[in-house]
Amino acid sequence: MELQANNSPFTQEQTELLNRLLPTLSQTQLIWLSGYFTAKQSAGTQVVSSDAPSSSVSPVIETSAPAAAVSKDITVLFGSQTGNSSGLAKKMTKKLEEQGFQVNLSSMSDFKTNQLKKLQNLLIVVSTHGEGEPPDSAIAFHEFLNSKRAPKLEQLKYSVLALGDTSYEFFCQTGKDFDTRLEELGASRLTPRIDCDVDFEEPAADWMSQVLESLGEKSAANLVSVSSVGAAASVSAESEYSRSNPFHAEVLENLNLNGRGSDRETRHLELSLEGSGLTYQAGDSLGIYPQNHPQLVEDIISASGWNAEELVPLSKNKGEVSLREALRSHYEITVLTKPLLEQIVKITANAELRKLLEPGNEQQLRSYISEHDLLDLIQDYKLEGVSAKDLVSVLRKVPARLYSIASSPSAYPDEVHLTVRTVRYEHKGRNRYGVCSTQLAERIQPGETLPVFIQQNDGFKLPDNPDAPIIMIGPGTGVAPFRAFLGEREESGSEGKNWLFYGDQHFATDFLYQVEWQRWLADGILTNMDVAFSRDTDQKVYVQHRMQERSREIYEWLQEGAYIYVCGDEKKMAHDVHSTLAAILVQEGGMTMEQATDYLIELQQQKRYQRDVY
Repeated sequence: MELQANNSPFTQEQTELLNRLLPTLSQTQLIWLSGYFTAKQSAGTQVVSSDAPSSSVSPVIETSAPAAAVSKDITVLFGSQTGNSSGLAKKMTKKLEEQGFQVNLSSMSDFKTNQLKKLQNLLIVVSTHGEGEPPDSAIAFHEFLNSKRAPKLEQLKYSVLALGDTSYEFFCQTGKDFDTRLEELGASRLTPRIDCDVDFEEPAADWMSQVLESLGEKSAANLVSVSSVGAAASVSAESEYSRSNPFHAEVLENLNLNGRGSDRETRHLELSLEGSGLTYQAGDSLGIYPQNHPQLVEDIISASGWNAEELVPLSKNKGEVSLREALRSHYEITVLTKPLLEQIVKITANAELRKLLEPGNEQQLRSYISEHDLLDLIQDYKLEGVSAKDLVSVLRKVPARLYSIASSPSAYPDEVHLTVRTVRYEHKGRNRYGVCSTQLAERIQPGETLPVFIQQNDGFKLPDNPDAPIIMIGPGTGVAPFRAFLGEREESGSEGKNWLFYGDQHFATDFLYQVEWQRWLADGILTNMDVAFSRDTDQKVYVQHRMQERSREIYEWLQEGAYIYVCGDEKKMAHDVHSTLAAILVQEGGMTMEQATDYLIELQQQKRYQRDVY
């Protein structure tokens, strides 16, 4: 509907301008303008020209003014290890900017803590890494806020979105730490903290809506959808595919990289992204939604006395499927969590299970959860009488598995490569399987498809300066992103020096991508390569031992501005490598251990020490 000059308070020129402008505005922009005009009127400000009639002007879309004056300046800080917190923070920033807020979006590692005292509104989106630890990008900020140097923050309003995994004991601990500490420093909450499990889209959308409403933008709160949140956390804007709408990528190749006689099986997969619009950078990850092992599904159904074809509901009102399909493709059945056991107790009233959850039995509970799956639980606690619908109703959605991408997008356009170690072991008299790794090894053939999405990881990227030297430390499948790094540096013609530390069990059977490393060495792309094969010598040798042997050169590279990258096992390898780096700084740089620790923290803040560990 167009405005007409003869039935509106506007001049002909104003009418023409408005008729050109209004069709170009989004619903969000119209809502913002309406609130702006209403607020101006309530403040006694004239919003029409002085020569217009004195009758009131009806807004384009009627809405109430914000309930209270709120500062339009907001800081959004994120601490991210795999990219989810970063993606959600960017999505929140976009929502706020659409409502006219001035937003400072920053990684915690880049934020200057002396600015804290000046902030009025602060939003924190942070994951928890490992056993309740902050992600690398949040370590320094977390330490500062919990130190005596942290200022009083009575002027600050804040809210925290915490990401975590209920299969870990210290679920969302970093988010809880920030929430508690900010309150101790005198800040007040805009909204209560929300803790998200691995299926974070819906609670994250709720948090965004609550924050926007608290800031007085009630109309905007309805604009936050679950699907848009899932997209923001995982993919570039050019593609319609995302975490919540995965692309079904065709498998082009599926090879075993290990030689005959190896104790290990490591799959090299090549998938096609053609037609998806999905793009990635070296250092990003690929998410795969896996299927549970068919034998485990059948064993659970049999142990419970259920009918495999019985229809059961999917979560979030997404219809019904057969029990077999639900357990195979939709629900997690290999990982137990304390919240799950608490829910099962409510529907079974099992006295023995209730006892396991009682105070004083924490160590026993921790041990049981870490070593057992849903079939164990059904058999050990005789849960045969529970209905399929009741039990399925408390299971959580099977989470995506993330794998570091092992290919350069420049070298392999429209493809993505993965390096995946197959997990198989025996426990309590039956075989156990890694959900995704075993599916890829046993049940996926070239020509079939996998539901995938790109997980951006801004915290694990090549230096902006292509001539900067890099040191890469990646034993086993941790070498995957470094295949991508070297491929990218080769394609771009980078002049920077490249040094790789790699390790595995045996040289003859477990040297992943050996031919490629040798070619890069011969071509001068790979400057140095040090290897450690732990089972080929009487005394086990690991990558940290090779680092210690080359300590002087490592220190010299650091003095030249080298970047350090670590990928692989977080529980032991990454800690050992970190300790070795600190020891090298003490030995070669004459530092105290405290100075070495501070030096490594400074490298992390400068993005010269990056880790992709799991």
